Amino acid sequence: MALDRFRAALAIESEPERAAHLLADELLAQGSGGTVGFLYATDRLKSDLAPIVDILSQRTGVTNWVGTFGFGVIGGNKAVFNEPALAAMIATWPEDQFRLFGHEPPEPISPKGIMSGMPTAIVHADPRRPFEDALNAIATKSGAYLVGGLTATRTKRYDQVAGKVTQGGTSGILLGPDVGVTIGVSQGCTAIGQVREITDIQENLVAALDGEIALHALLSDLSVTGADKADLRELLLSLHVGLPVPNCDTGDYVVRNIMGINTENGRIGVAENIAVGQKLFFCRRDRDAATRDLGAMVEKVGKRASTIHGGLYVSCCARGPNLFESACSEVAQVQAALGDIPLIGFYANGEISGDRIYGYTGVLALF
Repeated sequence: MALDRFRAALAIESEPERAAHLLADELLAQGSGGTVGFLYATDRLKSDLAPIVDILSQRTGVTNWVGTFGFGVIGGNKAVFNEPALAAMIATWPEDQFRLFGHEPPEPISPKGIMSGMPTAIVHADPRRPFEDALNAIATKSGAYLVGGLTATRTKRYDQVAGKVTQGGTSGILLGPDVGVTIGVSQGCTAIGQVREITDIQENLVAALDGEIALHALLSDLSVTGADKADLRELLLSLHVGLPVPNCDTGDYVVRNIMGINTENGRIGVAENIAVGQKLFFCRRDRDAATRDLGAMVEKVGKRASTIHGGLYVSCCARGPNLFESACSEVAQVQAALGDIPLIGFYANGEISGDRIYGYTGVLALF
């Protein structure tokens, strides 16, 4: 029996304790050992996470668990969305190169090797509470690059796991600089038109872009000479705004919803705090764009990783079956490029990469 290797599993089952035992059976069938466990549950599972963690700890011998709820979960080469399910992965890292943390930012972990890199913090956050300052505090105190996601649930359960079950803030695991992690983000967008500058704001709405009425600029980028309200509603279904990240030389950007368009005065509402002088561009997100962008991102990250023992994939709850043919097809595309690795993940209410919260993205971390 293989010892101490990464292994992932998924169990589709409505009865929580049976789901936990099925998950443990599959993990144990693949090997034993390990030091850290990742656990994700769909919000359709009618249970908190404490009894599930207890069963997995007893059955596998792994006591360091991290995780939370999502609309869907990913385990191995499978994904489940909107059904009761559990997914888990057991990883093996040196005890002195990881540290679980709750609401307080973790202390830095000292490197042991001469080729040490940047530490990584895998973070889960409760979307009901302000979390931006907490994420900044984690990054500042630990010196880590953050990756993870916001709990996604349509119930009153917002459990996070970080050794023990908690909620109401942030939690996760800090990986030391000797743990190699390679990270990528898939936006799944096609840009429309040019990058523009916000030159006027009225009532927190974008009133002008490059000195032109905002709606006129949008229609110009779309090559539309005129549009009635029905046409604009149709356009909004796949249309978003990209906001370039300031002082970034990699072309990174965050995507935000267009909340509405006033056809009388041409102002556009954006789901973000905006300011005069800020840059933006319009973009469209659809299945073709998402498929191409995901494939390119996974291939790039896979080539950058020196070795791959396992991976974490956090995808937006608006992706999966809402953007691809199914959640399984999204995961299959990731696995096809990586060679069917042990993979864990969940469908989140917002994705974390670096010091930013993304939306509609897929965030991949390879270990």
